[in-house]
Order: sequence, then C-alpha cells, then structure tokens
Amino acid sequence: MILIFISIGLALAYAMLILLYRRMWDRGHSFEQCREIETGVRISVIVPCRNEAKNIEACIRALLKQDYPAELLEIIVVDDHSTDQTANIAQSFSDRGVRLLRLSDTGTHTQGKKAAISHGVANSTGTVILTTDADCIAPHTWVRMMSACHSASDAAFVSGPVMFHGKHKPLDIFQTLDFLSLQGITAASVSAGFHGMSNGANMGFTREAFDTVNGFEGIDHIASGDDMLLMQKIQHRFPGRIAYCRSTDAIVRTRPEPTLRAFLRQRIRWASKATHYRDKRILPVLMLVYLHNLSLLLLLLSGIFGYATTLVWGFILIAVKTTMELVFLWPVAGFFGVKHLLPWFPVAQPFHILYTVISGGFGQFGSYQWKGRKVR
Repeated sequence: MILIFISIGLALAYAMLILLYRRMWDRGHSFEQCREIETGVRISVIVPCRNEAKNIEACIRALLKQDYPAELLEIIVVDDHSTDQTANIAQSFSDRGVRLLRLSDTGTHTQGKKAAISHGVANSTGTVILTTDADCIAPHTWVRMMSACHSASDAAFVSGPVMFHGKHKPLDIFQTLDFLSLQGITAASVSAGFHGMSNGANMGFTREAFDTVNGFEGIDHIASGDDMLLMQKIQHRFPGRIAYCRSTDAIVRTRPEPTLRAFLRQRIRWASKATHYRDKRILPVLMLVYLHNLSLLLLLLSGIFGYATTLVWGFILIAVKTTMELVFLWPVAGFFGVKHLLPWFPVAQPFHILYTVISGGFGQFGSYQWKGRKVR
C-alpha cells in the first residue's frame, strides 16, 4: 500500500507538471511572423563532425541551398579526428566556399564536439554562430529564420526545433514519439523561462555571448553538454536573453538511431550531463519524471510477482500518464507534422517507462561508447 500511495502522489504531481507544460506551449511566442525580417547579420554555420562520411555531403548540400545572402554566410566544417572519408568529402566543397578545419592540425591533443565547436568559433567571422550536426538536414529557410529570431528577440542564445525523419519502423516510431516529448518540453519551458533546454542539432548564439562566458571553459571536461551546459552558462550571464525559435521554417531534421543499442547509448549520453546542470530548476523536474516512471515499473513488477492490487493500480496510473501526455503532445505533434504517429503512443508507453529508468540510471552510474570513444 505504501508503494501505491507514493505512486499516486507522484502521478498527480506529474500530471500537474504536464498540464503546466501544455499551458506554457499554448502561451508560447511564435516566430512564424518573422519570416520576412532581413537582419543583415553575418552568420557563421559550424558543423562539428566525426566519422560522418555517410551523412556529411547531404548536410553540406542543404546548407548551400540556404536563402540567406551568400555574402553574409559562411559554412565551417570542423573534423574531429575522423577515421573515414568525412574530411575529404567536406574538402570537396571548398570551391563552393565551404571551409574545412581539422582538430588534428591544431598541434594539440584536443578532441570532442566542444573542442570542434570552439575551434570553429575561433576561426569564424560571424556575429551570430549557428551549429548543427553532420547527420542533420536543415531547410533552406533555416539560417534566415534563426537569424530573424535572434534579432527579433535580442537573444544571446536561441534553441531551435529538431525532429526525426526517415523510415517508420517500430524503433523509429518509438524514438520519434519520445523525441517529440523532449522537443515539446524544450519549446514550452524555454519560451516561458521555466528552465533551459536545447539540442546541439539546432542552436545559435552570439559571438559576444560565447566570448563573454569563455565558451566551454569549466565544462569542457564533461563528455556531453555542448548544448544545454553552454546554454545555461549564457543564460546565467545574460538573463532573459534566451529564446526558442518556434517556427516550422527552422525545423532541422535528422534520422533516428538505427539500432536499439545505439539509441540507448545516445540517451545514456544525454542523461549523463544532468548532474552538471547550472540551471537547478530542471533538476526537480528530472527527478519527478524518473521517480514517476520508476514507481510505475515497480507497480507492474509487484503485480507480476503476485500482488494483483499493485498491478491494477499500475495500469490505471499508466493510463492517466498516457492521457495527460497526449493532451500535451497533440499541438506539439501538429507543429512538427507527426500527428499521424500519435495512435502508437499508448503502445509505446510501457517501453518508454522501462527505457527511462534504464537510461536515467546508467546515465549517472554507467559508461557508454560514442563515436568510437569510451566515456567514463
């Protein structure tokens, strides 16, 4: 009974949190009307990459199609000691103005995404820096929309929307729905100033802000966090100057992880940075989400081992969780154009509970491999 009462309390608190996110989403500022703003700002797009030979060409071609004035845009690819043809492919676009920088040419032993971004910023000329990943495809309106958002909001840091695309195998659908929740919470929380979240596949910051906070200094030893930890450093130094570019013209798309193992590694990597967050407002949220999912899992396990009452309550609370999340996700899915996937959401719920508990635990106490490097 103690487990049941605790689970009910956590479920009520979680339901209130989800309703709060829905309210923040509904009240969030849209930048769709900023499409026609001409900023005249010089933009540097930095693409850090490692072993992305299969993806880098498509990424660069999409960036070369941007409808932003060519004289105000530079594209910099920073290779992080790739062992495949990534650097050579990027170099083949040099005649179209794409610059290739190699961390191996710096004469130091620096490596990692933060080092690649820092090297790119140091060699850039833009007033505003945009970053995306080598496995991402940006729409032709991306640079213009992110630039307009920076100007219209006077933001020092802008978090942009990201969504998956590609085949819809069961694992792809599961990842898309899970990622949809994260993106919805990012948009709602950043727009309302509730807490900061961002994704390195689509973010931008002013050169002034990056230099003022000394880039990744102080967080460069952390394997992950090139996005949220940098955002929180800038947020601390420039309060009130963080924005979310809520515009369909700014949605950057990437592919979901191809295997369950790769997916879990990715989520463990994301979870590993939680204890380093400077914005402590997000920690109670993360703790509530984790404990809520853990309590549901324990209810189900107790039911399986003979406690029928806990099994019934487990199903009831999972139904409540699913309903509340669908209330939140309905408009979010509309924005990202994936409403057709929502019927799969109840089916994915038990797997989502299990993976949340696993990735959250391993993110703090386990180790993982990323781009051929073992972390912790």
